[in-house]
Amino acid sequence: MKASGELSVGIVVATLGRARNVETLLDRLALQSRLPACVLLSLETPADAPPERPYPFPLIRIFGPRGLCQQRNRGIDGLPADIDIVLFLDDDYVPSRRLVAGVARFFATHGGIDGASGRLLADGINGPGIAPRTAVELVEAEDARGEEPALSVSAPHPGLYGCNMAYRRASIGATRFDENLPLYGWQEDIDFGGRLGGRLVYTDAFYGVHCGEKAGRERNGRRLGYSQIANPWYLWRKGSMPTRFACRLMLRSLAANTARALRPEPWIDRKGRLTGNWLAVRDILIGGADPRRILEL
Repeated sequence: MKASGELSVGIVVATLGRARNVETLLDRLALQSRLPACVLLSLETPADAPPERPYPFPLIRIFGPRGLCQQRNRGIDGLPADIDIVLFLDDDYVPSRRLVAGVARFFATHGGIDGASGRLLADGINGPGIAPRTAVELVEAEDARGEEPALSVSAPHPGLYGCNMAYRRASIGATRFDENLPLYGWQEDIDFGGRLGGRLVYTDAFYGVHCGEKAGRERNGRRLGYSQIANPWYLWRKGSMPTRFACRLMLRSLAANTARALRPEPWIDRKGRLTGNWLAVRDILIGGADPRRILEL
């Protein structure tokens, strides 16, 4: 039960094949200075979740076909009706003990803001990844400083970072993630925020570490490479991604994959990504680019 006037925070975690990461996340959420109103795990099968055990918050498990957008949509629909703030967390995100309290305090203070992403102490997505134990040490060290996080507000952004993004339930309304972006739904976070039309910002009010776990990620480089070009093109044409933002994403992906194709990082299939990039460019030129084509690659 929430106290009168408090904003309730419901957490949605879409996960696939990372039961150990989910267990770490749930353990951290059990230590929150203010507990979430509920945590919802959107899963494909029971094997995607850790063994059942008691938690100091309601834990909801729902099941359905894999796909980040589909799983998040089921999560939104599965939350209790009295949730005020929907907080989307990646399964490999390790939060501060003050995450939920920070989210609630931020939205209670800034009534005109529709969505926000918090500060990342570290992000392993572009590297080999950060071990959960190391991530816990980082957030514990920051928490030990004892300083009240600043309720800072950045300039408006076209979208938020999907590993930790919070929205007012009322602002989400009937908007849902675009299920034409299959599997990992690359850039689904920018698209979702862009279609809400509200004020989206970044803040220091809540924080954590994104491990960038490689297990469970798409290993078919051609699929991600295709998405790196086809998804921004699709979202630009749809009107949910600004032109300059879309062009920058596509050119950056092509440049990075070309430059590193001969000496790729051990955890990235650069040659596959580059092949996927050019397949998408070809499809754009002949008028057949479609994010769903990755299901055929």
